[in-house]
Amino acid sequence: MTSSTAAVSRPVLADALPGARVRDVLLVLAGALLTAACAQISIKLPGSPVPLTGQTFAVVLVGAGLGARRGGLSMLLYVALGLVAPVYASGAQGTGVLFGASGGYLFGFILAAWAMGAIAERGGDRRVVSAGLAFAVGQLLIFGVGVPWLKAYESSQSWGWAIHEGFTIFILGGVIKAALAGVLMPSAWRLLRSLQG
Repeated sequence: MTSSTAAVSRPVLADALPGARVRDVLLVLAGALLTAACAQISIKLPGSPVPLTGQTFAVVLVGAGLGARRGGLSMLLYVALGLVAPVYASGAQGTGVLFGASGGYLFGFILAAWAMGAIAERGGDRRVVSAGLAFAVGQLLIFGVGVPWLKAYESSQSWGWAIHEGFTIFILGGVIKAALAGVLMPSAWRLLRSLQG
């Protein structure tokens, strides 16, 4: 079983860098910091307690670029950093954010990054169409955790409200982010192959 698993797994972009443990620690930290930087791209949408941010774009890129284990750890580090540092959307921090209306999306980042890494480890990030579809799935995983959390947090609101305010109004942005990431990752692979060859 181990040999078949190893045969399925392929290198991700981060594996092109030399090193091992120190490299992995630095990559996990870099992924968390990239997500923190993208979180500062934040637009408050009227009526929704959840802002439109650049975080989800970073999450899928970090997951695909680092692989499942490092990508998931990177998002776990990002979520943990937000407890003590202003790295969440619009410079927010603390347990009030993590366990507030948008907390489910933060926890969804960990799942989505891991899933994107697992897909990348099977070569799903190397062609534009498969990468775009993979990144759309990543966006959906974030909403899959975020929307039920939002509904539980805003328990007086209906499911229709939670779906609209926590998902529907973000669909266009999610599609754009998935498409952009779907072009960037295969382009990065082509650049890497040209540099190596």
